[in-house]
Amino acid sequence: MKTVILCGGQGTRIQEATGGQKPKPMVEVAGRPIVWHIMKGYAHYGVTDFVLCLGHLGNVIKDYFLHYEAINSDITVKLGSQGAIEYHRPPGEAEWSVTLADTGLEAMTGARVARIKRYVKGETFFLTYGDGVADLDLDALLAFHKKHGKVATVTGVVPHGRFGRMVAEGERVTSFEEKPRGEGGGRINGGFFIFEPRIFDYVTDDASCILEREPMNRLVAENELMMYAHDGFWQCMDTVRDLALLQGLWDAGKAPWRLWRDG
Repeated sequence: MKTVILCGGQGTRIQEATGGQKPKPMVEVAGRPIVWHIMKGYAHYGVTDFVLCLGHLGNVIKDYFLHYEAINSDITVKLGSQGAIEYHRPPGEAEWSVTLADTGLEAMTGARVARIKRYVKGETFFLTYGDGVADLDLDALLAFHKKHGKVATVTGVVPHGRFGRMVAEGERVTSFEEKPRGEGGGRINGGFFIFEPRIFDYVTDDASCILEREPMNRLVAENELMMYAHDGFWQCMDTVRDLALLQGLWDAGKAPWRLWRDG
């Protein structure tokens, strides 16, 4: 199976960390782009064939992967011999296949999916956003998807609240919760989708097509969208605060999404 990763957005809320010089998927946690962390999670489950949907500053992502082996290996360069480079100790990602697809500067998520149809070749495929990590069991997610037989599966997560919650009677506070997890068991779209090839009947090449709107609503109306409930760790990286949280977890040796041993 392939994993499609949406990497083309503007990432306006985290530009303070990027200086406008890199796309959000390339913002680093522990010295590695967040998209690398996402890919390592999939590779842990044996999924090493990736399609990255590029847009805003896509050249930065291309440059990273074009030079990945040289940056992450010891090398011997024979000066004066064109192309004479010997790589030593290749990186653990040597078996990855990464397709870097330009899906347009202004395209929305649905259009980006439509534009990579040629690269998934009629197969069931994973899809996720280029800014979120989780300790998700992908084998269990795939088994769930295969069992229900619908077009699409979305992972539902319970996010940590950004602010504390107070409950009051009049002016008297009766309870106070610091950063509660959701309310009433409600879940949000955590990404980490699985799609059947029929998803391409729901998305269009029109740049304004937003996957999470008309296509998803139509899937719901036709009873073709199922939710896999994930109660473990999940965190998106929308803001500098989110970035600091992820970095802090890594530094403390408590990064739940780090399912792999190397790197």
